[in-house]
Amino acid sequence: MALSLKEKIVDTNQGVYLIGTTPPKIGTDKAQLKTIAEKLLGRLHEIEYDGVIIYDIQDESSRTNQDRPFAFKQTVDPREYSHLLRNLSAQDVITYKSVAQRGVGEFKDWLSETKNDYDLQNVVLVGSPSSIGDIKLSLPDAYKALAEQSDDFFLGGVTIAERHSSKRNEHERLIEKTAQGCQFFISQAVYDAQATIELITSYARTCKAKGITPQRIILTFTPCGGEKTLEFMQWLGISVPEATKWRMLDADNTLSESVRICRENLDLILKSCAHLDVPLGLNIESLTNRKEEIDASINLYRLLKAIMELNLAEKLIA
Repeated sequence: MALSLKEKIVDTNQGVYLIGTTPPKIGTDKAQLKTIAEKLLGRLHEIEYDGVIIYDIQDESSRTNQDRPFAFKQTVDPREYSHLLRNLSAQDVITYKSVAQRGVGEFKDWLSETKNDYDLQNVVLVGSPSSIGDIKLSLPDAYKALAEQSDDFFLGGVTIAERHSSKRNEHERLIEKTAQGCQFFISQAVYDAQATIELITSYARTCKAKGITPQRIILTFTPCGGEKTLEFMQWLGISVPEATKWRMLDADNTLSESVRICRENLDLILKSCAHLDVPLGLNIESLTNRKEEIDASINLYRLLKAIMELNLAEKLIA
């Protein structure tokens, strides 16, 4: 019998390979929603993957003074799209939930609906992107409410290596989130390999010192097709070193160069962290709906999955 996504994530001898996507815009009718889902699954039909991540897109304009490069559009409920994708593909899904906008009562209702109406189990809770603004529910309080309400959820958290570069405490946040119920982590898109290496190293060493088993960190990579996408990446808080930025923008083909950079970054992370006991996974996303970038994300997935599979096979032999 095939392993569930939860079983794969928990079993450190298994690779975990995911595709990240956003729900269609709000107001999309059910027939069109199904057409969009089928089109996505048609693209993914050529590759073997373990599941799809469905993000909960928020405005995030309170996080920065910079104008958003792409206009914010509300989406259909991520749970509706998750439910549809899972039913059409028979593959597991992970559904993101931004918790800051509603109070604890509404969040508990959300949990009940997610379990009973949508039959979804794998969730990643996300806190407010900024300490400014009207935060009705903090992430720790959401974790607490979930623990009180139900043990049916397989809970993941977000990790941002860039925070570690500036505050040097992201590894402690991972340990804290594990104590609050998180059993895996998904990174923000990686363009700064060194920041990720430092985070994984700090996490591994602290877990070892405390006698804790590290949880799996699923590394996210995304292709970049041009200046506008790069602006959006930086607006989202993705760290792109200056040399990397110009290497992409000055290349004859920015998209191909970004794929090469992602491959080099994954190689470097795997080599630098080979001696550490932190299980890793892979998530590939496209930040825009441009066809070239979506196609590039499928090619990037193939390439990086092959590298991860080889790395895992070498570890198992050793």
